[in-house]
Amino acid sequence: MSDTSHEPATAPADTAPGGPPGGLKRYVSARGRSLLGALFLMATSAIGPGFITQTATFTQQLGAAFAFGILVSILLDLAVQMNVWRMITLTGKRASVLANEALPGSGYVLAVLIVFGGLIFNIGNTAGAGLGLNALFGLDPRLGGAISAVIAVAIFLAKRAGAVVDRVVIVAGLVMIVLTVIVAVLSGPPVGEALRQTVLPDTVDFATITTIVGGTVGGYITYAGAHKLLDSGTAGPEHVREVNRAAVSGIIVTGIMRYVLFLAVLGVVASGVVLDVAGNPAADAFGAAAGEVGLRIFGAVFWIAAITSVIGSAYTSVSFLPVFSARITGRAADLWTVGFILVSLVVYLVIGTAPATLLVFVGGVNGLILPIGLTLFMYIGWFRGSLLGAARYPRWLLVVGTLAAVVTWYMAVNAVGPIFDLLSA
Repeated sequence: MSDTSHEPATAPADTAPGGPPGGLKRYVSARGRSLLGALFLMATSAIGPGFITQTATFTQQLGAAFAFGILVSILLDLAVQMNVWRMITLTGKRASVLANEALPGSGYVLAVLIVFGGLIFNIGNTAGAGLGLNALFGLDPRLGGAISAVIAVAIFLAKRAGAVVDRVVIVAGLVMIVLTVIVAVLSGPPVGEALRQTVLPDTVDFATITTIVGGTVGGYITYAGAHKLLDSGTAGPEHVREVNRAAVSGIIVTGIMRYVLFLAVLGVVASGVVLDVAGNPAADAFGAAAGEVGLRIFGAVFWIAAITSVIGSAYTSVSFLPVFSARITGRAADLWTVGFILVSLVVYLVIGTAPATLLVFVGGVNGLILPIGLTLFMYIGWFRGSLLGAARYPRWLLVVGTLAAVVTWYMAVNAVGPIFDLLSA
């Protein structure tokens, strides 16, 4: 977003002793909103239409055993986010710049992968927005996708784009959670069985876990909140605690939302309803739980998830481009973001892949990209610690992050075939 949207990195001058308190209040309010904005940008990017479709699809396939996949995804998310957010904000450098300093050329590779993964993700997000408006108002999904893209473009062209995005993702995220909780209560899921299989699953599916990890923290999502914090001036060792708090809170919000959605779908599946996984399984679940009202709630939830993910994907993907040209900043970055959204829309309008299948596939692709970026950051932590400042980086975080990298590589290798098979399904 443009430089005009950036919040100050230090308190304004009128907070000096004896000065008027208004500046301090504005600064504290802006700082709190920026932290919440980063948290919800990450969470709403993770809670996108792919997230919802994947959860419905895999709950239909695995039943209560899918709860274990959710638990693994949350643990991996924590290991990834706490390391990546901390390193980026400690150095005050975007991921691709930091990677280049640690291993020359690696930042360019990371940027290409993130932009590619973000574009695929955004095509799915645009498709999801179309499906949401179709369920909500009966619009043709392609028309709905086009309308949603125009709304996202208008948000980025707003005079104070950063502040607008902060408010949009916070309010939208809260509304989405409340609506999903309502449907979860109405569906009456077998909570006891779900809790048991969270830790003792009947089935473990690596492709499933890789896909939902990719949809929660894969690709661009890993860096969304961290880059947003940099834009708000939250960088340096003095902000470590609030960065950690925002990272953990974002994962908790995402985890709660995923589990609540899982319970809502599980209640429907456990009652004997068979969801159409090739069509729109999440819509089937919401409709079975709450009838016509459920379909409208689904439409609202799906559209909110999609439009906030369009914003998160476009913003974060473009935030990697300055590594190629320092001129892609400020208003120029906003225009690149608009172009990114429009390209995603055009590709969505011309492809023939079913939207639901596409939404599951994009999570899998970003799950394959995840271990590459995470391995780069673990290399920085273990072997290029001098880039992270004078304070010693917590060894336990590096151990946890390295274990997560090994697990994500293992899952990616085992899941690559099944993930790409989705396109021919």
